Amino acid sequence: MPKIVIIGATTWGTTLSIVLGNTSHNIQLLTRNKEEAVKIHNVRENVKLLPDFKLPSNITLSYSPQKSLENADMLIFAVPSRNVRENARLISEHINSSTIITTASKGLESTSGKRISEIINEEFQNIPLKHPVCALSGPNLALEIANGNPALSVLACIDIDVAQKAQSLITSSKFRVYSNTDIIGVELGGALKNIIALGSGICDGLEFGINAKAAFITRGLSEIARLGIASGANPITFSGLAGMGDLLATCSSKLSRNYTVGVHLSKGASLKEILSNMNHVAEGIDTTKAALLLSRKLDVEMPITEGMHAILFENKPINEAITELMDRNPQLESWE
Repeated sequence: MPKIVIIGATTWGTTLSIVLGNTSHNIQLLTRNKEEAVKIHNVRENVKLLPDFKLPSNITLSYSPQKSLENADMLIFAVPSRNVRENARLISEHINSSTIITTASKGLESTSGKRISEIINEEFQNIPLKHPVCALSGPNLALEIANGNPALSVLACIDIDVAQKAQSLITSSKFRVYSNTDIIGVELGGALKNIIALGSGICDGLEFGINAKAAFITRGLSEIARLGIASGANPITFSGLAGMGDLLATCSSKLSRNYTVGVHLSKGASLKEILSNMNHVAEGIDTTKAALLLSRKLDVEMPITEGMHAILFENKPINEAITELMDRNPQLESWE
């Protein structure tokens, strides 16, 4: 049986372990420490982050990277983006060079604007990896997938043979995975849509209606594509699962953490208050910082991202940020 190690007993990491565990693979869920591993193992359930979903019997809980990563066919990062570098550094000495490394984390490093695969490559630069790093993304709300609802995703790698090999390891009748060579576009689509989801939550919280929300999502996709193309992505990627697909899911569902944060912001709650009441990480908050940094580096106009940054970190009133967006000078819809 293929051995797949998932690092991070997060909601998404636990969900992936259940999905892949149902395919009869040998699944190792690598936790932060012994206490977390024992707690989940004893009840066969992640009570804190994914209650009421039992882990299949072929999932092993572990807190030892050395034991877990031995002879692993695939390693999947499912930790928050802010923790990827630290986790990669901690496990780097235990990585097998033939293991396919995949990131399922959707975000950017807030201090550098780097994609997750870039961070992993930096931390594993002394390891003679046989395969380029892969990225998994798409409209994948964890609770729906844990429930057994059908879902699609896309796995990207610059080497199509590696992408297809990884694809074959994780695809199933309930979780259909496509392959792609545009890892830049897949990663940026998965990260940047969280910024748009924050604003989408604000739209719904303020009851702006479908017209405004549809326009906001559409212009959000345009903004994502502009930064993606400037970064070297294929424009077509943003009309696919990691672009429009993920954007629609995240901007439309109450299961989306970023959308929920936006709704709370629209009701007058401060970011500090919202975060203090959340067990989960809303990736769009850190990604807003990173995207603004990257847009300035690449000289790409991103007015929605600038407005969200002002609301989140500069105490700008939401109505004022909206007025600035609406009062911008008239321009062509297409940026070419």
